[in-house]
Amino acid sequence: MSYLMRVRLPDVPGTLGLIAATMGTIDADIRSVDVVEHDPDGTVVDDVVVDLPAGRLADALISAAQEVDGVYVDSIRPFSGTVDRRGQISLLAELARHRRRTVDSLQKLIDALPKSMSVQWAVILESGEKTRRVAASSSAPEDDGRVLSETPVAEPRALTDRDTWVPSSWTVMDSALAATPLSGTDYILILGRPGGPDFLLSEIEHLGEVGEILGALLS
Repeated sequence: MSYLMRVRLPDVPGTLGLIAATMGTIDADIRSVDVVEHDPDGTVVDDVVVDLPAGRLADALISAAQEVDGVYVDSIRPFSGTVDRRGQISLLAELARHRRRTVDSLQKLIDALPKSMSVQWAVILESGEKTRRVAASSSAPEDDGRVLSETPVAEPRALTDRDTWVPSSWTVMDSALAATPLSGTDYILILGRPGGPDFLLSEIEHLGEVGEILGALLS
């Protein structure tokens, strides 16, 4: 089974190699590593996808990683595929090819986003006089049919308990949520991570940049 671990580690050459070595002691195999953030204190935040043999518990991954001095596992959850933000280039190319067919474009966008942004699901809302859901990835929570009277998101940000418009189905398993407008359009992109981890500031900034590019292609 594959897991996505968010790991904080010292920004020191060889640290990731030490983690790989400790993973090897439990027959775990690192499939991909994506650098999420560099902190000013000399810490790096990485998203690491690891294969773990059947019969072993996910806790073994946490214990193995944290055997390395200075390493801390922020979160771990089941995950399929690999993390590769370079996939966003393919996503943008695909969107450009279909930009004149908005319905097709939105669905292709929403199907491809989860793997390229380390999330479980994605939803697009269309705002205006009434805000409603117009596209969703296959693993997104079911549409409850809710129609909102106002646009709930005006800038890239994490969604919190103060966002009372958020359907309860989006927050199950202590999900982390983030959203951004697609600039120049009436669309809002929502991303969900059941079980976390929370969206870091660098991820929110990146999401906003993605929203600007996608909006330019769709507008």
